[in-house]
Amino acid sequence: MNVYDFDNTIYDGDSTVDFYLFCLKRHKKIATRCPSLLFAFLKFYVFKIGTKTQFKETMYRFLTFCDIDKDLADFWDKHKSNIKDWYLKQKRIDDVIISASPQFLLDPIGEKLGFDVIASKVDKFTGKYNGENCYYKEKVSRFYEKYPNSEIEEFYSDHYSDEPLANISKKAFIVDGNKILNWNYNTHIKPRI
Repeated sequence: MNVYDFDNTIYDGDSTVDFYLFCLKRHKKIATRCPSLLFAFLKFYVFKIGTKTQFKETMYRFLTFCDIDKDLADFWDKHKSNIKDWYLKQKRIDDVIISASPQFLLDPIGEKLGFDVIASKVDKFTGKYNGENCYYKEKVSRFYEKYPNSEIEEFYSDHYSDEPLANISKKAFIVDGNKILNWNYNTHIKPRI
């Protein structure tokens, strides 16, 4: 099987940010959450306080203003075209997507395109996490939890923070826009979790 990261790998952009902006245009009340989101952003990214999961839970509070199932369907009708052509040309029926994005966000596109999704377990109504953010070493744990004894033939990601998955793959590639490059194992990133 081949395994792919999602955002900026097979999807052109960040699907979570795109979905947030899509919902913000539809549901103006989401703007009332902007001050708390800005504070959470500064706290985590500028002052290095807290975890990425805490930041994301603050961001996902916007979901309480959404008509979530309709918004998801309409979002993917509009954003399905963000799936990169190079991926669509090599897509296989046993592909697996592993992402830190929310499971509820990626499941609809996974169903449309026929790939399996392993992602962060986030309640689509409240934005609360049910478990760890699916990031860095957690991606490997979640892969083996769902596919024990399986082997990754090829792995693709846009970022070296996915090195734990690259390390368990026969071949690994870094994606830079639409360019596919061999993974550089001399590049080590210590991600902030």
